[in-house]
Amino acid sequence: MPRSKKGKRGSGKPGSLRQEVLQLQLSAKASLKGIKNGVKGESGASDDELTSDILSHYSSASETASVLDEGTGGEQVDEKTAQEETEDKLKQCIDNLMDKSAKTRLAALESLRQAFSSRVLYDFLTERRLTISDCVERSLKKGSGEEQAAAATVFALLCIQLGGGDEAEEGFKMLRPIFTAILIDNSASIAARQSCARALGMCCYVSAAEDGEDLIKSLALLESIFMSSYPNREGTLPTPKPGSPGLHSAALQAWSLLVTLCPASRLTVLLDLHLPKLKACLESNDVNYRIAVGETIALLVELGRDIDEEFEVEDSESLCESLKSLATDGNKHRAKNDRRKQRSIFREVLHYIENEDFTEEKIRFGVESVYIDGWMRRRIYDAFKEILESGVRHHLQFNPLLRDIFGLGPPLILDATVKGNKISRFEKHLFNSAAFKARTKQRNKVRDKRADVM
Repeated sequence: MPRSKKGKRGSGKPGSLRQEVLQLQLSAKASLKGIKNGVKGESGASDDELTSDILSHYSSASETASVLDEGTGGEQVDEKTAQEETEDKLKQCIDNLMDKSAKTRLAALESLRQAFSSRVLYDFLTERRLTISDCVERSLKKGSGEEQAAAATVFALLCIQLGGGDEAEEGFKMLRPIFTAILIDNSASIAARQSCARALGMCCYVSAAEDGEDLIKSLALLESIFMSSYPNREGTLPTPKPGSPGLHSAALQAWSLLVTLCPASRLTVLLDLHLPKLKACLESNDVNYRIAVGETIALLVELGRDIDEEFEVEDSESLCESLKSLATDGNKHRAKNDRRKQRSIFREVLHYIENEDFTEEKIRFGVESVYIDGWMRRRIYDAFKEILESGVRHHLQFNPLLRDIFGLGPPLILDATVKGNKISRFEKHLFNSAAFKARTKQRNKVRDKRADVM
């Protein structure tokens, strides 16, 4: 690819910047008389010292001009240096995961979380995945609740970084029993259990998506967590324990992510079992759990309609009445922001259940966009956003795993000519939708293979 000549800048004349710097160097000594009267009296610096300082300053400017004249060499050196510095810091963080101090380990986990979520580090992490996995395992087994929560998140990010290949699957099989132990331990920290639920769902989704046995075990484990919020035989919702709605929400959202991988035969069973119970959970006192339940209902209905165009929700009139009530909730006892958020979500859920309408959302990153045009696509995007946070757009742009999941193809390499020939919004939307549908068909083939296992 031809590179532009960096020497022609500013006035457009070759070497104009170098000439300007040389003129400044020559004027330095001439300016000395005006400087030394004001400066020398205060600092005691000699004429030679002042001259040396000034010429040193302009010398560095001259070196900068030389780098610019030489093209992108300086930029490449700077980029390589920055990468080496980053890797050195990451190596130190990995070493700190083995420190005796809990505070040091926690700080290292937080630094790794930020690094893993904000950039793609596949080559660096592939060589160190076993070391990181061992350290995460140690933190999960022996750390405090806060350390366990941080370690689970870091491992989920590691799986995303590794791209869901054999390396990630190997790590997931090693840590799944530990995630399980923490999740079912009622004495464990709620924050740690929530983080383990999210990590279990994400790691299973990206690294064990074609393994029916792991998928079944993970679904069953997550079900055992949130089903404790289901109504009893009398139809009464249990009184939630402190922190349990947050745990139920995390488990339900992780479960719904994995449901998108299930074959049609399994989906039919799940729909019959869970839709009636989830409808009752719309009466929960916790706004975030109500919202998680509403979104899960919409997702299950969408999946049901995908496998059977004639699919209908049992007792749909009663469901729609409940959704209408939540979509227009004006209860003054609820916080204003909670009411606004709840009304917005449940209006969308109601419109989809009644009319199959979905409010499309466009996510921009770089010169590209992803269209969220269904509940399944939204659940997948939200799951990655929960883990990656503000780094989700960077990963959509550069992480091959996310680009594959959302049908974006290989990461783009852009130059000025490409940027000047952008395709229209409508063309992008058509391509995006077609790519996602093609990938969905491919995943359905994998579902059919898993059906035999299930």
